[in-house]
Amino acid sequence: MNSVVSGAFVFDVFKLALYVACGYMAVSGYARYAQKPWLVALASRRFAVLTLMTLLVVGIKVFEDVLSKESGPVDAAVMWWIRQNASPALLGFFGVVTLGGAAVFLVPATAGLCGLLLLARHYREAGLLAATMASGWAVTYALKTLVDRPRPQLWSTTWSTWYWGSSFPSGHTLSTAAFSTALTLIAARIWPRSKRAVLPLAVLWMSLMGLSRLVLGVHWPSDVLAAICLGAFIPLAISMVMDMQQHPLGGSA
Repeated sequence: MNSVVSGAFVFDVFKLALYVACGYMAVSGYARYAQKPWLVALASRRFAVLTLMTLLVVGIKVFEDVLSKESGPVDAAVMWWIRQNASPALLGFFGVVTLGGAAVFLVPATAGLCGLLLLARHYREAGLLAATMASGWAVTYALKTLVDRPRPQLWSTTWSTWYWGSSFPSGHTLSTAAFSTALTLIAARIWPRSKRAVLPLAVLWMSLMGLSRLVLGVHWPSDVLAAICLGAFIPLAISMVMDMQQHPLGGSA
């Protein structure tokens, strides 16, 4: 049984990698056909383009698995493993961590940072953060309404009564991933040398937020994985569109 599951996992990884590779080759072919400056612009953004495609492909795959209910057994197995290994101290820790993804924190944090960026005349960066968060919240609401997936009820937890809406995707995780990714992009533009320090912190923050939703028993693992993919995809896509508009015939990302 384990060999069958492992084989299916390897096949899925190979298939997703193939989709990303084919997608990149298609984009490169179009850029080569369109005009040479666009090919130069694409080459300078190769890592960003590949990251965007990977996030999009994985996100779509998870979305398909959720709609077809193929993710159910794996989701339940992961949740029970977490339940069996989560200590009361861990529950308390993640109960605090999860507050960092709530609207009561992120809304004023977004408004405050946008205000500071505007005062510092970083208008483009303020626009990136505002567009990212507005898009993230809109996508969350739309998908929760569309999918209408029930939240986990594998065991009794008081945390489930604190949150509105359906389970897919995790709103806390998506918002945190969007916010932290946008901050990483902004920091890299204003203080280029800070990227190496900010990026690991952003990854840690969104990972802890996603894990907190699982430990507290209010989301399925596929809810969290899709949220991370979507949350990181949104600011990267918005930033790339802004770059292409500002430097339509090339330039670095």
